[in-house]
Amino acid sequence: MPARTPISVALFLLAFVLVAPAAQKPLFTDASPPAEFAARRAKVMAGIGDAVAIVSGATEQPNYEKFKQNKQFFYLSGVEVPRAVLLIDGRAKASTLFLPARHPGTERSEGPLLAPGAEAERLTGIERVVDRETFNAAVAALAAERRTMFVPFRRESIGAVAVDRVRAHDRATAADPWDGRPSKEAVFREKLQAAAPGSEVADLDPILDDMRLVKSPNEIALVREATRISSLAIREAMRSAKPGMYEYELEAVADYVFKRHNAMGIGYFALAATGANAAWPHYHAAQSRLADGDLVLFDYAPEFKYYTSDVTRMFPANGTFSPRQRELYGIYLALYQALMASIGPGPAAPRLEAAHVRMQTILATFRFTDPKIRAAAEAFVARYAGPRESYGHWVGLEVHDVAGRSFDGTYEPGMIFTIEPALTIDDERVYIRLEDVILITETGYENLSGDLPMDIDGIERVMRELGLADLWRARGGGR
Repeated sequence: MPARTPISVALFLLAFVLVAPAAQKPLFTDASPPAEFAARRAKVMAGIGDAVAIVSGATEQPNYEKFKQNKQFFYLSGVEVPRAVLLIDGRAKASTLFLPARHPGTERSEGPLLAPGAEAERLTGIERVVDRETFNAAVAALAAERRTMFVPFRRESIGAVAVDRVRAHDRATAADPWDGRPSKEAVFREKLQAAAPGSEVADLDPILDDMRLVKSPNEIALVREATRISSLAIREAMRSAKPGMYEYELEAVADYVFKRHNAMGIGYFALAATGANAAWPHYHAAQSRLADGDLVLFDYAPEFKYYTSDVTRMFPANGTFSPRQRELYGIYLALYQALMASIGPGPAAPRLEAAHVRMQTILATFRFTDPKIRAAAEAFVARYAGPRESYGHWVGLEVHDVAGRSFDGTYEPGMIFTIEPALTIDDERVYIRLEDVILITETGYENLSGDLPMDIDGIERVMRELGLADLWRARGGGR
């Protein structure tokens, strides 16, 4: 083919743009296949018997932020349309999705949304997708039969919200004499009860929470990807870290990595804490400068297709652990890895007892030079002397994911959680913590964040590499 001149290349590209089909805005998620959402609805049917489950989706935002569905609704449908309602009928063994009718003005501005009709039924795998205006009649029919209705009682979780934050917010709102507003879920329950006074309105949350405890292979893949992106971001922050930088600059580096890998947002606020700031476990002000000699804690993960992760690393601001930091971090890492080595399927209690024995052996053989570090390590190990039945918090759709009632301290393949024990010297405000995402397998466990260095040599090696912030500095875009 003869070489094209710049003009001919431009004409060629223009012609391509004119004849190429326009990219279509996706109407349904690719996070999971329709069959997986259908299988979850079938489990709900099995759990509610002759009753119905009704789940209300999130509303549009009163601002210019991208719409995100609430976790409960997405888990059962995969549908990302504001003000949708899902009805799962345990007697009929079928579901109905109520969607708002098309709004031509909005679609001209923002692109099409899933709408009632055959196309939505085909894409979602939901048996009936009808106009939301018909929901009143559906409730009236259920009321006439006095059908029990299961609905979520807990406030919806959207984006970086998690169960613990939801509950804390509800407590604070209820106690505030100048607030006290009910949740959307409480209002929905009240309206259902008013429309169907002879029906029982029951809590759906325990059923969904139990279902979410063990992840499917597809959910594992989504958490794995969120963890991979988190690990890339923290690695990039390690490379970029220098004394004199601000904590928010590390956060900015990670935010870029999140966006570049198509994260839909953050899983939780960035915990970028230098020096003594790390002693506040959820410190997130991000306004301090990294000082030479500081250890920096960085705990941050994205939200990827509604799933998230939770990864933490610590590293020296100047790229090199001091002798005292090597002793402090070294004993912590040895104890941390002893804890990790005990993980596997089955009851956690005997495994944690074995971890405690290993930790005691490490204490007896580690060469301490600093009595404060020895005391901190002994206190760390002592916390594992008593009976324990869990390692850390669950991870999945939420960073502090739901804990099903069925969990009795026995770990099953498909469960995902983190370990994040801390070693502290309180009078010096010294706080050392790592965090890894653990998947239970048939034979043991997989550390989903295991590719991110945690050993001293590995961290120092990464920090000798150029990072994004170094490129920004070279181009005059930073300090």
